[in-house]
Parts: sequence; structure tokens; C-alpha cells
Amino acid sequence: MRPQDSRTRAGVARTGFYARTDPQGNQRPGPYQHLAEEFQRRLADLREAGTASDPRELQITRLKDENAKLRERVRERDARITELTEFKERALSQLAAQHEEILRLRQRADSPNNVRTLPTARKSRITGPCV
Repeated sequence: MRPQDSRTRAGVARTGFYARTDPQGNQRPGPYQHLAEEFQRRLADLREAGTASDPRELQITRLKDENAKLRERVRERDARITELTEFKERALSQLAAQHEEILRLRQRADSPNNVRTLPTARKSRITGPCV
């Protein structure tokens, strides 16, 4: 916990944790200066023991992790964009090929050589029970 957090909750002004200097240059301790000194001493002890890390180091680590996650998201989105672009190109190519095939079939259907004569029906009489 930072001293700012407990100070804010207690409703204590920040200046209460520091010594004050009057116009004559005399220093007089702030009303809560002993608490600030105790906090700084405990924090230094924890840092020496290795159990409390520097908040800047924690922030750097957190920002590096966040940066790595964001870079991964960008890579995933770039890959997805590449996939979709390739799909679009394939779809357009297929549509163009289908259009060409439709035009070819229409030309073939419109040509006069496309008409065939069908064999004529036989004129023989069918024999059987239905006659």
C-alpha cells in the first residue's frame, strides 16, 4: 500500500508527513512525520529483504506484459486480414471464371449450329392391351 492511499483514506493532508520550516529557518516536525518515517523504514526493509519490489519495476513489467499481449493481438489481426484478403481474391477469381463460362455458354446457345434435328416418331401401330 502506498502512503498516498492511507493518507487519502484518513483525510490527512500530504504536508502533515513532512517537516516544516518557519521564516526564521527553524524546522519543526509535521504532525504525522513519524508515520512517514516509519513507512519509509518498513518499505526499505522490505526492499532489502527482496519481498517488496520497486513500484517502477512493477509498472515496467506490467507494461511489458501488456505490450506483448497487444503485439500478439496485432499479429493475429494481421494474419486474419491476410486470410480474408486471400479469400476475397479467390472469390473474385472464381466469379470472373464463372462469368466467362456463362458468356461462353450464352454464345454457344445463340449460335445457329446449336439446333439439331430430332428423329421422327415411328408411324407403326402399337399393339397391346391399351389399344
